Amino acid sequence: MAGNGRLTGRQERALLALLSEPSIEGAATVARVGERTLHTWLKDRAFASAYREARATAVSQAIARLQQASSEAVDCLKDVMEDPEAAAPAKVTAARTVLEMAVKGTEIAELQRRLNALEEAESEAPHAGDT
Repeated sequence: MAGNGRLTGRQERALLALLSEPSIEGAATVARVGERTLHTWLKDRAFASAYREARATAVSQAIARLQQASSEAVDCLKDVMEDPEAAAPAKVTAARTVLEMAVKGTEIAELQRRLNALEEAESEAPHAGDT
């Protein structure tokens, strides 16, 4: 670990390998470091923090891509439901998927509304020690 809290070139390479390889063994091979070294780095606070941050960024980007494709997915499901030549099981599956996602979306929106209300109430509530 570099003394200034930054990752070394080898650690950066290992970080990228961890994000792209399905196993630590594979990541170590790709990064050209020993497995033991990689395990040691994963226990290091700065490296582990950088790894968590990189994973969170990767997940966030994947979610954004899914959100961008969601309109097309709904259109596809709707097309299958409305296609007079589509097989009945395909129509049922498409309809079930649309309904399930609509319910989940409604549930998430309601949870978000309730969370926002709680956060607003918390921010407006007097705190202990306030006069």
